[in-house]
Amino acid sequence: MKVIQELVAHFDRQKMLSRDEIRALLDQGLLAADAPVHITDLCETPGTTYYFRVFGGSDGTIWGTDVYTGDSALATSAVHAGAVKPGETSVVRVTVVTPLSQYQGSVRNGVESHDFGIYRTAYRVDPV
Repeated sequence: MKVIQELVAHFDRQKMLSRDEIRALLDQGLLAADAPVHITDLCETPGTTYYFRVFGGSDGTIWGTDVYTGDSALATSAVHAGAVKPGETSVVRVTVVTPLSQYQGSVRNGVESHDFGIYRTAYRVDPV
């Protein structure tokens, strides 16, 4: 699964895959894995992209806005980012990014995120 995700992410970054082609891979179950609660251990290399099936939640703790600390609850971050609605399942794209020196909290989509200082890993969540 990881190899397929890396190949798709590469072609997606190069704008060589259409949304329909990505959707076809998702519909066949070839692309997305079930989302872990946290992705700290997966956030080692900025630029790495993952596709996860996420059940939108609002009860996990998260830090940041647009860019979240690696230990932020993924299902809650996905709702905060607008990639999935609470109580719904959707596939999201998670991109590992360079950690920030400061994470700004906010309230979005009924979810509150918190401020935090420097943290060693970070990610961004986008809808597919």
